Amino acid sequence: MTIKDTAEAWETTASATPFAGKKTSVRTDDVVMPDGTVARRDYQVHPGSVAVLALDDLGRVLVIRQYRHPVRQKLWEIPAGLLDVPGENPLHAAQRELYEEAHVKAEDWRVLVDLYPTPGGSDEAVRVFLARDLSEAEGKRFEVAEEEADMELRRVPVDEVVRGVFAGELQNNCLVTGVLSLVAAQQGDGLDALRPAEAPWPARPFEV
Repeated sequence: MTIKDTAEAWETTASATPFAGKKTSVRTDDVVMPDGTVARRDYQVHPGSVAVLALDDLGRVLVIRQYRHPVRQKLWEIPAGLLDVPGENPLHAAQRELYEEAHVKAEDWRVLVDLYPTPGGSDEAVRVFLARDLSEAEGKRFEVAEEEADMELRRVPVDEVVRGVFAGELQNNCLVTGVLSLVAAQQGDGLDALRPAEAPWPARPFEV
């Protein structure tokens, strides 16, 4: 049996935006349920994100450590960022984030996995890329600010990252999903069988 997510939109009888922030907002929709009743649903409206699992020739994952105020923790993560421009090509955004956060470029890009991190409370969609054939980026380093000014950068063997995930020591969703997807792909058809970097993304359509 093959399972597949499908697009569907239930009737909305009313919609409001009680909060609008710099990058995201909160929407309140009155949605008609299958039994005809109407239920109110509050959720975050999000532009979408990209993340990059950068794998070097020694089998190490590039990770960064960053303070995340909502959870009051410094989390080890993979480079990631928002799709700041509507319709932006996610590959270009991912390349920008890898440069800005790690001053690294990659020659080989693939789509590793697409996900909705919290579909019950947000419409955020994330595309996680696999980046290989890494090298130091040319030019001046990107000038970081705020939480990013305190970032720590490391390269960690894949096995050590996986161990940390199952030990409950690493909890960032893109890092967890990315590294476990990497291992699954390696044990399956191989990394070269992953989708191309420009593969369609219905959740966030873009122009190539």
